[in-house]
Parts: sequence; structure tokens; C-alpha cells
Amino acid sequence: MSPRPARLPRAFWIIWSALLISKAGGFVVIIMTLYLTAQRGLTESRAGLIVGLFGIGGAAGVLVGGVCADRIGRKPTMVASAGVSAVALATLGQLTDPVWIAVFVAVFGFANAAFGPAGIAAMADVLRPEDRDRAFNLMFWAINLGMGAASLLAGFLAQFSYSLLFWLDAGTALLAGVLILLAVPETLRHKRSGAEPVHRGRFVDVWRDGVYMTFVSLVFLQSFVWAQAQTTLPLAMTRDGLSESDYGVVLAIGSAMIIGGQLIVPKLTTRFSKATALAMALAFFAAGFGAVGLVAGFTGYVVCAVIWTIGNMMAAPPNATVIADLSPDGMRGRYQGVFSLTHSAAAFAAPAIGGFTFQFLGDGHWAVIFAVGVLAAAGHLLAGPARERATKRRAREASVLIDQSEKVTA
Repeated sequence: MSPRPARLPRAFWIIWSALLISKAGGFVVIIMTLYLTAQRGLTESRAGLIVGLFGIGGAAGVLVGGVCADRIGRKPTMVASAGVSAVALATLGQLTDPVWIAVFVAVFGFANAAFGPAGIAAMADVLRPEDRDRAFNLMFWAINLGMGAASLLAGFLAQFSYSLLFWLDAGTALLAGVLILLAVPETLRHKRSGAEPVHRGRFVDVWRDGVYMTFVSLVFLQSFVWAQAQTTLPLAMTRDGLSESDYGVVLAIGSAMIIGGQLIVPKLTTRFSKATALAMALAFFAAGFGAVGLVAGFTGYVVCAVIWTIGNMMAAPPNATVIADLSPDGMRGRYQGVFSLTHSAAAFAAPAIGGFTFQFLGDGHWAVIFAVGVLAAAGHLLAGPARERATKRRAREASVLIDQSEKVTA
């Protein structure tokens, strides 16, 4: 009989709850384009430019949020992020001038993204290394559960009042911030104990960490492949005579799989090394998206979605764990910020490159995506041994920091 898993720390569950609350109330991002065109009378192109500012603000937010999490502390960064998000959302719902709407969309994107590096760094601070896979899997499940709930409610509530959506989103952001303010202690060890941090690094030190940047590069390839679901996939389905609702159902099936099956993933993947688990995940990505070039009907697209969603479910927990394992205690926020940039970069590269290859290669585009997935899978296998050595080195450094903290507090 296997031993019962250890109970996860209270601070983890509070941050987990705050994430679930904020994601479940995350209506505005979902309906923003429709709101700008239907309620504010903007053209689709102008609305697209404004919504794009959310991503630009987010790219800056993950970097600044990472620095603040390491220098000021995890807790004040999370609380400030939630508070600014609430103010920006409440203000956005009242604005009519497109210029000011654009400004506050960027501010909201910045504040919303700044929460992530601090939140995940705080979780990593309080989790034992052996509990990280299970805990980050629960985090990924909560995020998807919240986003699924927001997707279902946003369209329904928008029929009654767009203004209500802005107020509800602001309210959930504020609630998440208050929950962290009242119930989460500061988790950054040297801020809590008064000891000097072992690492006083800069962003350039993250870029110079070859093992970590190799991992980030592989995650970028994963994100590039995954981003096809929001960029070239709808083009392929339209070309095959399928409707927008068919596309929505295909994506919904993936969300339902994650919500229904994500919690059993650690039982299947913990028997493998991180490198092997990530390589397997990328193999599923490659197979799922690569097969799109071979199908034409709705059923075929559903099968492809099932395959790539299995890869997505397998990749999320070890990705988060590797970041926690490789990042020094005092630089964890910045390491997380650099990791988060991969999603912004992929969100730009996928439509820019994918649109070109899809236009000129047709179904051959999916062979290119298959090759990218296979390349990333092989990269994880090759980079795995060096990553394991770096993980052990970071663990030794962390034990030194703990010893220093105990001497200060003794």
C-alpha cells in the first residue's frame, strides 16, 4: 500500500483559492473584442489593436512582477497586482474614449500578468521539492476550471449587462487580493527572517543560465506548437468547410478533458524523469497537431484535439516544477518572469510564421509543426542530464540558505 501524500501547506491552498477565484471571474479578457465592437462601436481592426495592448502590457508585467517578487516580496507584489487589476477593470467599464480604453487595457494586462511570477514563486517557496509536481498539477487544474467557468458565464451574462461583467471581474480580483493580504504570510525566506539573500542577481544572470535558458527555449517551441490551436487551426477547419461552432466544440473538448482528468496525471507521470515526461508530452503535441494535415472532418479534428490535450496535461506540472527546481530562492520571481515571456513570444510568432507557412504550404504546414514538436521532444531528452545536475546543485544552495535563516532567527 502506497503512503498517503503529505498535506500541502496552508499558504499554497490560499494562493490556489485566489487563483481559482480570479480566473473564474476573468470575464473581461474573453469578451473584450466583442465589447469594443458591439458596445463601443470600434472596427474589428481597431479593437484588435487595443486588445493586443493587453498582451504587450502582460509581457512587461511578468518581468516587472518577477523583479518585485524577488526584491519587495511575493505577498506585496500579489496584493498590489490584484488591487491595480481591480481598479483598472472597474474603470474600464466606465470609459468611452478609445484612447483611454487602450491605456487601461494595457494597465490591466500589466497588473494581471504581474501576479503570476509572484504567485508561483510563493507556492514554490512553501512546497517541498517532492510535493511540487502534485501541487502544480492542482494549480493547473484550478486555472483551467476557473477559465472554463468564466467562459461559460461570460456569454450568458453579457446578454444582460457588459458593465456587470467588468464589476464582477473587478470584484473577484479584489477578493483574491484581500484573501492573500489577510491570510498569506511573506514566503520569501530572507524577507521573512531578516537574513541576507544568497543570490542578489539581475535579469542578465537569468539569461546567462545556460541550463535554464535551454529549458526556456524548449518551452517556447512547445508554446509555439500549442498556439496553433488559436491561430492556424481555425483557418484549417474553415478551409475544410467546418463552422465557428465546430471550432468552439473542439476547444471545449480539450478544456473538459483537463478539468475531468488533470488530477490523475501525476500518478501516470511521476514514475518517469522530468525529461522523459516532457519528451512524451511533446510527442503527443507533435502527433496531435501533425495529424491535422491528414484529417478533413469534424471527428478527425476531435481526435487530434484529444491527442494534443493529453500532451498539454502531461507538460504543465513538470514545467512548473522544473522552474522551481532550477531557480535560486532569491531570484525565483525573475526566473518565472522569463519563463512567462515564452508564451508572449509564441503568441506573436505563431500567427506571424504560421500564417505564412499555412498560406504557402497548405497541409504541409502541419508537417512543419510536427517537426517542431519532435525537435522539442528530442531536446528535452538531450538536456535532461544537465538539468538534473543543476537541480541537485540548486538543492544544495537552498539548504545553505535555510541554515543561514535558522542562525538569524535562533
